[in-house]
Amino acid sequence: MKKNKQVYVGLSADILHEGHINILKIANKFGEVIVGLLTDEAISSYKSIPHLSYKQREIILKNMRLVRKVIPQKTLDYTQNLRLIKPDYVVHGDDWKTGVQKKTRSKVIKELKKWNGKLIEPGYTKNISSTIIKNKILDISLLPQNRVSRLKRLFSSKKIVRILESHNSLTGLIIENLKIKKNNKEIQFDGMWSSSLTDSATRGKPDNSSLDLSVRVSSLSDMMDATTKPLIFDADNGGQIEHLPYLIKSLERVGTSAIIIEDKIGLKKNSLFKNQTGTQQDKPQVFAKKIKKICFSRKSKNFMVIARIESFILGKGLDDALKRAKVYSKAGADAILIHSKEKTPKEIFSFSKEFRKSKNFIPLVSVPSTYSKVYEKDLIKNGFKLVIYANQLLRAAYPAMLNTAETILKKGRAFDIEKKIIPIKEIISLIKND
Repeated sequence: MKKNKQVYVGLSADILHEGHINILKIANKFGEVIVGLLTDEAISSYKSIPHLSYKQREIILKNMRLVRKVIPQKTLDYTQNLRLIKPDYVVHGDDWKTGVQKKTRSKVIKELKKWNGKLIEPGYTKNISSTIIKNKILDISLLPQNRVSRLKRLFSSKKIVRILESHNSLTGLIIENLKIKKNNKEIQFDGMWSSSLTDSATRGKPDNSSLDLSVRVSSLSDMMDATTKPLIFDADNGGQIEHLPYLIKSLERVGTSAIIIEDKIGLKKNSLFKNQTGTQQDKPQVFAKKIKKICFSRKSKNFMVIARIESFILGKGLDDALKRAKVYSKAGADAILIHSKEKTPKEIFSFSKEFRKSKNFIPLVSVPSTYSKVYEKDLIKNGFKLVIYANQLLRAAYPAMLNTAETILKKGRAFDIEKKIIPIKEIISLIKND
């Protein structure tokens, strides 16, 4: 090979294995190797966010003798980097001839032709992949401190983070394992929402903070043992400010990634009730002290504090919501949940339009329980970074269970409902038997 030839290799390199080493060795034979290291955002566009951050992966590759240089590849598409470097060769395993990267391969070939570059495709190393290794690691354990940070990384790498309510370990496993293919991409929920409403309802209690926070936190352990994805905790108004450090300590210990507190005071009344008579909103500066207390108490800066504004719920309007958002942002909140019980997102979009102009802007959170027709793509356009589907699994489970119970009573046997319920074998297979 001639000297000073440049070879481009695109890698995720979440967990380096013999397949990666094989590719780099082959690439090194053709010239100086430049690795286009996929960013978290690029990777999460087609599969789960990597276990290691971009910086961690970059450090490993920069210290390999087979690699001359590492540059970020910000999309799955190689085009931008190829036009910048104009490499003599691109080396990639032949596994991308089908699947999600098939189109990417075609674009690489098209670009290389412009300067007579060549694509080299070594045979894929069978029975080994970062995903396989990662899953084995996750099967052994996922340390709480690593789990806490995953939500913040998702915020920085995805257009929108998709969270679904989970009220027990079984629903947690649904969120953990469900993946679908859409437009050649893998789509899944990014994490779980521990809702005070669904936690209370499953215990037959009203949603008025009658279920103690300590009870709710202790019940998280089983769900966290069965899952690996980030969890956001709904803490209502957070309780007494003096108790917040103990709550945060408990949440971080089990691996919770974020807490959401609302700026209401007194006996809780669910925000979706039409009648909010007697409901009071906390003074902005007083509520800001709670945010500051959480920020001071958390051991990890990756543990997120999300402030929920109830101004629209209580009929106080846009100006009040904007004033509060500014105060909460300055106090250290990582994101703002702007709540609404309208049937359309018009109200929250009016807020986002104005708040995005502010120097105090921080990411926005949506809970589309009443305005459920809104598409995630429209939330993205309006500056929302997180969407929480806050109660749908419980709402789906109740009518299904009620119908099953009624059918058994009517028929005097269970056979008539069998075709409408999951086989017991599938339930058993959900739980891994180590």
